[in-house]
Amino acid sequence: MAPKPKKFTQLHKDGSLWATGQTVNDSPEGYWEWFRKDGTKMRSGHFDNGEQVGEWTTYDKNGDVYKVTRIKTKKPK
Repeated sequence: MAPKPKKFTQLHKDGSLWATGQTVNDSPEGYWEWFRKDGTKMRSGHFDNGEQVGEWTTYDKNGDVYKVTRIKTKKPK
């Protein structure tokens, strides 16, 4: 039976939300978001088995899309 994802939240020192997502076996999994201290979204994207996958979006200080980066899949070892 596969382990269940656990909700993950990390805060800035001032107590505001810094990151949110989920982990499986302590590795990031699924959709994640990072935020600035003022609450605007800074970055978002997906993880698969702890690896960044797909499109990752970076946001400007107004929360608008600044750039989208496509993560290249790593070749199997």
